[in-house]
Amino acid sequence: MQSEQFPSTTKQWHWKVLLLAWPIILSNLSVPLVGMVDTAVVGQLDDPKYMGAVAVGAIIFSSVFWVFGFLRMGTTGFVSQAHGANNDQEVSFSLLRALTIAVVCGLLLIVLQQPIASLALYFMGAGETITPLVDEYYSIRIFSAPATFINYCILGALIGMQRMRLALLIQLLLNGCNLFLDILFVSYLGWDSSGVALASALSDYIAAIVGLWLLREYLKVDWRDTKNTLQALYEKSALQAMFVVNGNLFIRTLLLTSAFFYFTSQGAQFGVATLAANAILINLFQTMAYGLDGFAHAAEALSGGAYGAKNRPAFIQSVKSSSLWAGIMAVLLVVFYALFGSWIISVMTVNDEVITLANEYLPWLIFAPLITVWSYQFDGVFIGATATKVMRNTVGISLAVYIIASLVLISAMGNHGLWLSLMLFMLMRGITLGMAYPKLLQSQAWKVM
Repeated sequence: MQSEQFPSTTKQWHWKVLLLAWPIILSNLSVPLVGMVDTAVVGQLDDPKYMGAVAVGAIIFSSVFWVFGFLRMGTTGFVSQAHGANNDQEVSFSLLRALTIAVVCGLLLIVLQQPIASLALYFMGAGETITPLVDEYYSIRIFSAPATFINYCILGALIGMQRMRLALLIQLLLNGCNLFLDILFVSYLGWDSSGVALASALSDYIAAIVGLWLLREYLKVDWRDTKNTLQALYEKSALQAMFVVNGNLFIRTLLLTSAFFYFTSQGAQFGVATLAANAILINLFQTMAYGLDGFAHAAEALSGGAYGAKNRPAFIQSVKSSSLWAGIMAVLLVVFYALFGSWIISVMTVNDEVITLANEYLPWLIFAPLITVWSYQFDGVFIGATATKVMRNTVGISLAVYIIASLVLISAMGNHGLWLSLMLFMLMRGITLGMAYPKLLQSQAWKVM
C-alpha cells in the first residue's frame, strides 16, 4: 500500500498527480453544463419569470451550500491522513463522524428554512413577480440539504482515499440525473421552475445513495459491542478535533464569501453596465477554479496521505509535483483567456456598452490564474494536513489588506482599482500561506525514512 501511495521516482510522482487531477477537472466541467441546461430548459417556457426564479433560487442555494463546503474539505483532510497511515478503521470513523454532522446540518437547514428564505430574498431583492416562484423553488430544493451535505462527505472521502475516478462517477451521475430529470419534468411534463428544483433535489439523493453504497465497506463497524463502538466513534478528542478543523474552515469560507460580496457591492457604485461587466468576468474568474481545483485536490489527497504516514520526503514531493502542474495549468488558462476572452464576453451578452467595459477589464482576468493558483494549491496542502487555523487566519489577514487597499485604489483608479484590490487579496492568500509552509513542515513528527 505504501508503494502505491508514494511513488519512488519523480516521473512516477508526476503521473500520480495527473491521474488524480484529470477526473476532478473533468467532473468540474460538467457543473456549468447543468446550469446551462437548467437555463435552456426553463428558457423554453413562455414567461421569462421562470428563468429569473431559477436563477435567483440557484444563487441562494449555491451561496448557502458553499458555506458548508467545510464538510468536503474537512473529510478529505481526516480521511487522507488515516488512509496514509493505513488505518482503515479511522477512515471509517472519520467518514461516519462527517456524515453525522452532514445529516444534522441538513436537517437544521430544513427546520430553519423560513428565516433563511426571508433573509436570502431580502438580500437578493427579488421582485414581486418572481418572489412566489422563488419561494416555491426554495421550498422544494431545501429538502435536498441532507443529501447535498452527504455528497460533500462522500466526495471528500473519495478524494482523501485517492479514488478520483469514483468521485468523477458520482459527479457525472449527479449531473446526468439532473439533466435527465430537468428535461423530463419541464419539457415533457410541463412543470415550471418547481420541476427544476425537484430535479436537483432528487439527483442529490440518487447520488448520495449510490455514493454510500460505493463506500459501504467503510460504513461497516463492529456493532456487536455497541457501547464501545459508539465511544470510539464519538470519542471526545476526535470530535473536538473535527469541530475545530471544520469550524476554522467554516469561518474561512465565510470570509471568502464576504470578499466576493464586497467586490460586487463596490462594483455597483460604478453603474449597471460596469456591474454587469464585472459579473461576467467574475463568472469566468470562478470558472477558472475548475481547472486549478483538480491539482489542488491532488495536493489534498497526496499531502494528506504523506502527512498521515509521517513521510516527509513524500509530503514535500507531493507539494512540488502538484504545484508544478498547477502552474502549467495556470499558464494554459492565461493563454486561453487571452485568445478567447473577448469572444466569450460577446457570447455572454449582446449589450455593446457591457462588452466594451468587460474587454477593458479583461486583462485582470487574463493574468488572474498566475496570481491565484498559489492560494488554491496551498489551500490543498493545508487541508491535507488539517492545518485549518492557518487557513482561517491568512484569509482574515488577506481580507483586511483587500478592504484597506480598495479604499485607496478605488478612489484613485475606479473599477480598475477594485480589480487590483481583488488580485492583491488572492496574492496575499498565496503569500501568507507560503510563509506558513515551513512551520507546517516542522509541525509533524516525521518518521526517519
